[in-house]
Amino acid sequence: MRKKFGIDIDGTVTHPATIIPYMNKSFNVNLSLDDIKDYNLSLFLDVTEEEFSNWWLKHEAMIYAESPLADGAKEVLVEWGIEHELYFISARSIHLVKETKDWFRTHGIPYQHIELLGKHNKVSQVKQYKVDIFMEDKHDNAVMIHEECHIPVLLFNTPYNQDPVPDGVIRINNWYEARSWIKNWLKS
Repeated sequence: MRKKFGIDIDGTVTHPATIIPYMNKSFNVNLSLDDIKDYNLSLFLDVTEEEFSNWWLKHEAMIYAESPLADGAKEVLVEWGIEHELYFISARSIHLVKETKDWFRTHGIPYQHIELLGKHNKVSQVKQYKVDIFMEDKHDNAVMIHEECHIPVLLFNTPYNQDPVPDGVIRINNWYEARSWIKNWLKS
C-alpha cells in the first residue's frame, strides 16, 4: 500500500554534523557532534544568538549546497521512492528552494514535494499533505508532530535530542533502522 512519508532534511537526510566544521573554522573552536547537546548552536560558541543567526544567514546556502548525505539515506530513499511518496518538509529558509532542489538532483534523491518553511513548526504541512509517518531530528518537532497529527515519528538519534519521548516517537540510529522499522510498520 502506497504511503506518504514526511521527511525533514537537515540532520536527517543530511549528516547531523554537517555544520560543525564550518562553525569550528569560523569561530575557532574544536567541536564534534558529541559536544552538541542542544539544538541552539550559539550555546556552544562565545556569541549571542543574534550573532550566530547573522553568521548563519551568510553561510547557509553554501553549507546546504555542500551538505553530505547521512549514511544510508540515498539507498533507503531511492528504495522508498519506488513504492511511496516522499514529502520533504524542512525549516530551511524559503528562498533556498532552488539550491535545495539542485542538491536533491545532484545526490539522486527522489521526491514528490519539497516544502521549505523558514520556521520549525511543521504540523500544518504534515496535516495538509496527509503524511502517514514523519522522520525528524529535532526533538520538540518530533513530539509535536506525533501528538498533534497522531502519526508515528521516527526520531534520528543525536546528542542534541536526548529528552524523553512519548510512545509513538521512535528513536532510530540510522537509515537502515528506519527502513527496518517501516518495513514492520507497513506489515501491521
